[in-house]
Amino acid sequence: MRRVFKLSAFLAVVSALAFAETWAGRLVDATCSDQQKTGACTPTASTTAFALSTAGKLLKLDAAGNAKAAEALKSTENSADRSKDPKKEITATVHGTLSDEVIKVESIEVH
Repeated sequence: MRRVFKLSAFLAVVSALAFAETWAGRLVDATCSDQQKTGACTPTASTTAFALSTAGKLLKLDAAGNAKAAEALKSTENSADRSKDPKKEITATVHGTLSDEVIKVESIEVH
């Protein structure tokens, strides 16, 4: 019985990954972009809600994705490149599933 349960769990995880997609684009402050439709909304260390601007669309990140993006952004902000130009665009690659313009984030890599 344990073997069947382990196999079922493994297949569920693998099938979930099969439906996942990857997006790459500019990471933005979702709150800022909701308030103003134009202009750059570069995220900062205090940003709590993130979105990915890709292919002319704004895809918001789920709560777990916001936490992952904040953590990744803090790591990036500590680098020398970020401190030289704080207004520099931040790009990211997000892996997850899309539902109603919100990405359920599995992983995020900030560049």
